[in-house]
Amino acid sequence: MATKKQAENSNILSIDIGGTSIKTVLLDENGNMLSEYMKSKTPEGATPKDIVSGIVDLIKPIPDTFNRVSIGFPGYVKNGIVKTAPNLAKNKWEDIDLAQRVADALNKPVRLVNDADQQGLGVVEGKGFEIVFTVGTGFGTALLFDGGLLPHLELAHLPVNKEEDYDDYIGNKTFEKIGPERWNKRLKKVIEIYKTVFNYDTLYIGGGNSKHIDFKLDDNIKVVSNRDGIKGGAKLWKLNDGNNITTVSPKK
Repeated sequence: MATKKQAENSNILSIDIGGTSIKTVLLDENGNMLSEYMKSKTPEGATPKDIVSGIVDLIKPIPDTFNRVSIGFPGYVKNGIVKTAPNLAKNKWEDIDLAQRVADALNKPVRLVNDADQQGLGVVEGKGFEIVFTVGTGFGTALLFDGGLLPHLELAHLPVNKEEDYDDYIGNKTFEKIGPERWNKRLKKVIEIYKTVFNYDTLYIGGGNSKHIDFKLDDNIKVVSNRDGIKGGAKLWKLNDGNNITTVSPKK
């Protein structure tokens, strides 16, 4: 069980909130895992209260040997404030101070960013223009240059046709509806669009549905795991405030 002793080192609790599950692991400042990688199911239609409670319950086995918290969140985040959460409770997430709520609940400073941004920090090589896709409950993107986060853009909500945005087009609901063969054709189309528009140096694809990719990828495209992505929680604390990254301290 977690102890009440105040942490006296530089370890980081890294949390990845997804539409399907909440994941966490204890990291040292260089991103090495110091605890088991744990996860629990995200409640269907999760509210802010559900997420905070879920985090508190999930981390109970982790020793209180961290003094900072990193959180990746499946939506648009600006300076610790959630603006959108398309795959969680509807009409419950606009302008929610989630970073402050978690900071107060855990009594630790928190940095909260988009989940693809955090994953990107964990998996990129830091060379040139790199893009990260997350294909899970929804579709997420992160843009990085020489290892630094570029301002977050909700590219998943650009229209891909008259009826759908990218989130609709290759999100998990669509995967379950159309099956892996058609989903792979759609993912291939999305990759071609991004290749043409962004001319990236490297593309990384993570998220739960990345395991269903069945076509040959270009040499500069890599499939990555959530376990690697959550390590971005350490690198997040090496960045300066800016680009929607803000350190939020507990009010207590």
